[in-house]
Amino acid sequence: MEILPIPAESFKVGFIGAGKMAESIARGVVASGVLPPNRICTAVHSDLNRRDVFESFGVNVFSTSEEVIKKAVTELKSKLSKNKILVSVAAGIKLNDLQEWSGQDRFIRVMPNTPAAVGEAASADEKMFDAVTGLSGSGPAYIFLAIEALADGGVAAGLPRELALSLASQTVSEHLHRFFNLLYYGIEYRN
Repeated sequence: MEILPIPAESFKVGFIGAGKMAESIARGVVASGVLPPNRICTAVHSDLNRRDVFESFGVNVFSTSEEVIKKAVTELKSKLSKNKILVSVAAGIKLNDLQEWSGQDRFIRVMPNTPAAVGEAASADEKMFDAVTGLSGSGPAYIFLAIEALADGGVAAGLPRELALSLASQTVSEHLHRFFNLLYYGIEYRN
């Protein structure tokens, strides 16, 4: 499927907070060509390192004091309208609460993880979202740790680190995907 760029003159993305999740989304949007970095802005807390990360790939940054999500959404309520789609990456905050606080129905709840930075995503119903967040939101960190451990084993056996990391990554990604599709769905890939 071809990704078409969003007309930069008519679309903006803003983040309340500039953590790793916002960074993953912003990097993915910019890298995919969907939106240029000058149409993305984010609010950072007092951590200037986060500001530097976003500015390093062209994202506009403005400062704000640290606020809990409810207060931030409530304070933004007057600026929200039916022609805006609101997206929350706040773990554990229900869609119904976000809609109530904002007075808007056009809210989407997402929990991106580090694969979002390279355009990978999945979706689930709101009723399953807390479980999805626990598995998919945190899961990549455990997988990356396993890949690193596999690579360490390869290095201990005499492989160069770059090769060991490449082999470990390939083993975990493509081969397991194919295995689980075959095991659970009977889908077999042929070259």
